[in-house]
Amino acid sequence: MSGPVGEGRVGSLLSGVAVALGCVLFLGGFAWGAVIYKPYTVPTDSMAPTIGKDDRVLAQRIDGDEVRRGDVVVFQDAVWGAMPMVKRVIGVGGDKVVCCDKQGRLSVDGTTLEEPYLEKKDQASLTGFSTTVPKGRLFLMGDHRSDSLDSRVHLSDSGHGAVPRSAVSARVDATAWPMSGFGMLERPRTFEALPGGISQPGPLRLMVIAVVSGAVLILAGAAYGPIARRRRAGAARREEARETVTASG
Repeated sequence: MSGPVGEGRVGSLLSGVAVALGCVLFLGGFAWGAVIYKPYTVPTDSMAPTIGKDDRVLAQRIDGDEVRRGDVVVFQDAVWGAMPMVKRVIGVGGDKVVCCDKQGRLSVDGTTLEEPYLEKKDQASLTGFSTTVPKGRLFLMGDHRSDSLDSRVHLSDSGHGAVPRSAVSARVDATAWPMSGFGMLERPRTFEALPGGISQPGPLRLMVIAVVSGAVLILAGAAYGPIARRRRAGAARREEARETVTASG
């Protein structure tokens, strides 16, 4: 009897450890996410097809100084309106942003941008423009260029259409809802060759791995007890049957 009892004690110990570790990973992943990320619902389709109207996104809380070209950011600027908005960063301080060439494409400091995230029927802009982004500011555009009120609308403002970096509160890392659009936002490689390069994704993948791993450990640990009891009951029935056969023999 000492063998099965010993095995049962070891199994119970491992089960407890698995549940405890699972709880740490599961709750820790959610807590980490709550500190680093904030959810935001996009109210318009100005960022389609990357982000649709009423899509729920997860945005990493960042400082404006961390923003790079190509990032999709959440910002709020009094000149643009009273509510937070979501747009893509096209240019940073000192950049000369020009549109459009014969193929309808944007250029930043003479580098032509290939923008695969645009609506297929859209060119980079329906109206031509040329502007230099003031220092400490960001030139922002929606991906649905024919249906986006962005920096182009504010070119005559004192900031030449650009918003201060300090207006940015978060960078969108993923679309969380609807499930059909669930996934991480890719960093556009078209900006990679420009000074400063592109930003790196936040820790969202690690958080998801922690939560999923924690859930698996909790379920596995919790399942050990019922499984072990069934095994012991089965072993007891088999032993009883053997003893009955032996006695009758």
